[in-house]
Order: sequence, then structure tokens, then C-alpha cells
Amino acid sequence: MEQFLITPWDTRIGSEPTPLDWDLTVPPEVDAIAEQVIKQYDMTVTSRTLITSKPDKGGAIWRIETDKGPRSLKLLHRNPERSLFSVGLQEYVVRQGARVPALIPAKDGKLFVEMGGKLWIVTDWIDLTPATKVDLIGAQELCYGLGEFHRHTKGYVPPFGAKNSSRLYRWPNYYQKIAKKIGWMREMAKAYTDTVASPSILAVVDQYEQQAVEALNRLNASAYPRMVAMGEPHWGLVHQDYGWSNGQNGPGGLWVIDLDGVSYDLPFRDLRKLITSTMDDMGVWDLTWMRGMIDAYHQANPLDAESYEVLLIDMAVPNEFYKHLKEMFFDPLTFLNTEAEDILQRVVATDQSKAQALAELAADKGKYKASNYEQLAAAVEPQRVPSESSKWDETSWGLQPQKAATSEETSVSREKRTEKVTVKKKKLSKSVADDRIIAADADAKGSLANSGASDNKTSKGQKDAKSSGHEANESNSIAYKGKSAKNAKAEKVAKSVKDEKSAKEAKAATEAKTAKDESKSTARKAKLVTIDPQKAGKSKTTAGSTDQQVNHYSEESTTKTRRTSSQNVIDLAPHLAKQTSVKKKAVRKKTTSARTSTARKKTTTLAQIKQEAQKKRKNASAKLTTYQQRKAKQTKQAAKEGNKSTAKQAANSVRRTTTSGNKTNQAASSSIKRTFTKVAAPSRKMSKQAAYSSSAKKGVKSRGVR
Repeated sequence: MEQFLITPWDTRIGSEPTPLDWDLTVPPEVDAIAEQVIKQYDMTVTSRTLITSKPDKGGAIWRIETDKGPRSLKLLHRNPERSLFSVGLQEYVVRQGARVPALIPAKDGKLFVEMGGKLWIVTDWIDLTPATKVDLIGAQELCYGLGEFHRHTKGYVPPFGAKNSSRLYRWPNYYQKIAKKIGWMREMAKAYTDTVASPSILAVVDQYEQQAVEALNRLNASAYPRMVAMGEPHWGLVHQDYGWSNGQNGPGGLWVIDLDGVSYDLPFRDLRKLITSTMDDMGVWDLTWMRGMIDAYHQANPLDAESYEVLLIDMAVPNEFYKHLKEMFFDPLTFLNTEAEDILQRVVATDQSKAQALAELAADKGKYKASNYEQLAAAVEPQRVPSESSKWDETSWGLQPQKAATSEETSVSREKRTEKVTVKKKKLSKSVADDRIIAADADAKGSLANSGASDNKTSKGQKDAKSSGHEANESNSIAYKGKSAKNAKAEKVAKSVKDEKSAKEAKAATEAKTAKDESKSTARKAKLVTIDPQKAGKSKTTAGSTDQQVNHYSEESTTKTRRTSSQNVIDLAPHLAKQTSVKKKAVRKKTTSARTSTARKKTTTLAQIKQEAQKKRKNASAKLTTYQQRKAKQTKQAAKEGNKSTAKQAANSVRRTTTSGNKTNQAASSSIKRTFTKVAAPSRKMSKQAAYSSSAKKGVKSRGVR
């Protein structure tokens, strides 16, 4: 059964409201994989409850009740290589003594399960309570726990195969991005001048842009370049999403959870985010809270003077202004007319106390010891040296291997490339083509030698085979001693002879195929050159060519396999004339057949008209007879009554009808000759219009009854 790959199963579009059950659903496929993951652990699960999920990222957390107590099952939403980085850190800090949930090994000894294209982890369920947010004590607890976590992350080196995550060297780029996008906000406000928040943004945007530029200049002039030169393991990692939900009080103190987004960075970046977000929530930059939070962190993870200075520089960046107003880039018209004005007024009001607070905090720099990072950076090589307390076992921490190309597939692809090159060389001149074909054959021979040498189980034989071909086999066979050495040598020699033979056969086959193709091409070209212009018609040669030259080309074509570009000139005029005459004949034949078909259609139409005319004539005769009989009967009755005038009138009437009937008969009979399509019934009043006929459109001559 093909494994289901877990991907984000739901997304939010724009500013749509979040559904109530947004983070409480998972697809049935993910739920089924969770059951399979549970079977990889030595535990019996009685119930499983979904605590939260990340539909837009593809992650989830379950609480599972087991025979070994409550536990947590977590689906990490990042790719396996990136998740391995964070899983390794979680195991590392637990060994260092940090209050972080310990990973429970699966049946195979690994601390994770890879399934569905993601990593799954299981830990004990820790009962935690959030720190209080109403007073400074809760904030200090949060900062102290953060300092402990940062101290325990120092020296971490990820397992083999993990994807490194680092933001240590990206501070200047981040500051430049802030300044650039604040400039974009100015242009956006100018483009939407009719919106509600546009005037307010234009009034303060220059000030915030200047703050970002000044912070960048201060950062470049600070000890930051020398600090980052110490290397990533020296500083440890940051949480990146630390707050009241991911730092909570539990057994023994404050616990840090949700470590799947950790990254290398200057550790006090987490502290800066926590302080600025707290000040934004409070609506004022409270100096007492800021000092208390920094002091609590300093007790757990001491700061030096250089770190304290960079911390204040990072606070001076207009982070909150950018964070709240960058929403205008997604839907500027709606945002600038609805939310932007209120958000901007709140940010501006909060920042009125920011400059004064940072100025007073700068006066506290003397409380921290200075570190000479120039000497430290020169003495310490910023390389990743594995920690003595953590040695990763590749068998226990390796991810599922990716499918690699086999030696057979590699050789096949190499042969295909050789074939393509050989075909391409045929279009070149003979000397260049021959040289390159010989080089391709040599490569093929070398590849055969390498494939033969790859059967050798020793790494030395494999390396030598790539460099010296069959000589490697002979040099390796000397290394063997006694009877086994002789047997090995004999096998190597036999194998090399076999490889040589196969290489020669392959080369011979290639040469034979090339010769065959060339002979076919030569014959085809010779056939084109030896055309007799007299048989084909009047010949038209190119400028400067004569009949003798044409004959000379014909003779040379039978002996040479290739000709120069001047010899490839062929007189094609006779062939074109012949093709033109053939086309004309085909056109005439087609025209004749079309005319014949039209004549047949006309003949069929005339036959049909004749049959219809005969039928109508019979009907007219029958009607005439009936009419004459009726009139004769009337005449007899009138004679009996003695009315002579009536009898005379009846006789005259009969005579006129008879004459009219004869004319009708004549017209009917003549219509056959004149190809009438319709004959009117006998009547005293005849139609003088021409009858409609479909055959009239086809050129059939017809006339109506007059």
C-alpha cells in the first residue's frame, strides 16, 4: 500500500474569520497514520484525544492514555530533515538538565517515528499552568525560564542528516528589510490617498523609516560582527515563538514546550520579542517591567555589556509598527479603510514612551561586564565541534534513506549520453567526428573497466579502479598472500581479460554500426548526385557549375564517404519540374472525376423528373375523363328537357374543355423534353410562373408552364 503523504489540509483566505473548530480537526488519513505510529511504541493506548492542530501547516497534538500513564503524541509539521534538527535539540537539552519533556524511544530505539513524510514524537504528558500576566512576577518567571533554556542549548550540534536552521548572521538583512518595507508603506499610502488611514501613515512613516536606518547603522558599529564570529554552538538556539503559552509552570519550575521551530541565533532575541510584545499589550513602555524582565533573564543566563547593547539596538527597531501595519500589503484598500487607523494610533501612542525608556535602560550598561570579542573570536574557531556530552548514533538518528541511482542505472545513463554524443558528431567534419568517437569509445571502455572493478569488495580496489582501470586489479591482486592470493590474482586477470574482450566487442560493434550508417548515408547521397539531368528534363545548374563538374561529383560520390559543402550542390530543377507535371496531372484527373460525378447527378435528376411527369400526366387524363363524362350526362339531361340552348352551351363547354385538355396533354408530354420539374393540374386558369426545382441550382435548364 502506498504511503499517504501528510500536507496542510486547510487554509484561511485573507481576513476570513477563523472557524470555531479550526484547530480541532484532522483528516481521516492523518488519524489512521497516528494509529500506526502508536503501534511502533511499547505501550497500550486506551484513548486518544486531539488537543490542537495546525491545518494550515499540517501538524497536530494528541493526549493519549496509556498503560504507562498519560502521554503526548505530536505530529511535527516541518519536513523530516528540519524536524530532526529540533528533535535532536530536545534530546540534547534534556541531557543538559533543562525542564523540557523527554522523548520516549520507539521499539526500534529511535526517539521518533518517520511516517507519512513527517516525524512523530511521543513524550510524557506534563501538567502545566501558564504564568500570571497581571503582575511583574509572572513575567520574571517567564524570563528566568527562558534564560535557563538558552543556557542549556549552548554547544548543540545537530545529528547527521538534519537541516541546519540559523538566523545568527541575518540581523543586518532583517533591519534592511524593515527599512525597505516601511518605505513601501509610504508609497502604498500615496497610492491610496482617499483611504482613511493614508494621511496618518504619511505623517509618521518617515520617522519610523529613520528609526530602522539608524538601528542598522548602530548594529554595524556595535560588537555584533565580532560576536557572530564566535560561531553558532557558542551562542546556542532561540525558541522563536516563546511566550505565555510555550513557557508554563510545572514540576520544579518553568517548562519550555513546542521546540519544533528552534534556530541558531543570539539568545536574547527571544527576550527582545517577549519585552516588546508585552509593552505593546500594556500600551506603554514601562521601565520597571523592562528592567525586571531583563534582570530575571540575566540571573539565569548572564549578559555581557556587548550583548546588552545589541539587545537595546534590537528594541529600537520599529518592530511593532512593521508587524501591525504590514497587513496593508495583502488587502490595502480594505485594511486602510477599516483597521489601519485604530492600530496606527495605538502604536504611535505606545511609542511615545519608547525613546525615554530606552534612553534610561542605556544608562544601565555599566552593570554588565564587558567581553573582548576580538580576542575571543581570534582564539575560537567558529566551527561545529560535536559536544562531549552528546554523541549521535547514526543508526538511531538516521532518517529513511532516499532512493539512490544504482550502478546499472548509472551505466545505462552513461551509455545513453555516449550514444547521443556519437549521433551528434556525425554532423561534424570527418576528422573531428572520428576523434570524438574514439574518445567516446575510450570512455565506454573505461566505464566497462570501472564496472568490472566495482565487483571488488575492498574500498582500495574501488578507488584504484576509477583511476587506473585494469592496472588497479593487477596491483590489488599482488596484495594477497598464499593460495588465496594466487586464486584472487587468477580471477582478477581472467576478469580483466574478459573486460578487455567485452570492451573490444563493444568497440567493434560501435564501429560496425557507425560504418553501416555511413555507408547508408553515402549510398543515399550518391544516388542523389548521379541523377541524369537529360532524363529528368531540361537541367538548370548553379552559377559556375558545368556538366563536367556534375559528372565529376557523381564519380567522387562512389569513392568518398564525405564531401565538402561545395560538393554538396545538386541540380534539383528537373525533379521539381517533374513533380510539377505530376501535380498538374493529378489536378486534371481530379477535375475530370468531379465533372463526371456532376453529370451523373444531373442524369439521375432528369430520370426522376421524367417519372414524376408521367405520373402527373396519367392523373390529369383520369381527371379529364371524369369531367367529360359528367358534362355529357348534363347534356343528355338538358336535351330531354328540350332546352336546346342549354344543350348547345353544354356542347360548347365540352368542346372548350376538350381543347384545353389536349393542350395540357401536349404540355405534359413536351415537359419531358424540356426537363420540367412540376406540371400543374388541368385548370381554366394556368400559372405563368416558373416552377421551383432544386435542379435549377445545379444548371438544369427548365421553364415554367405558360
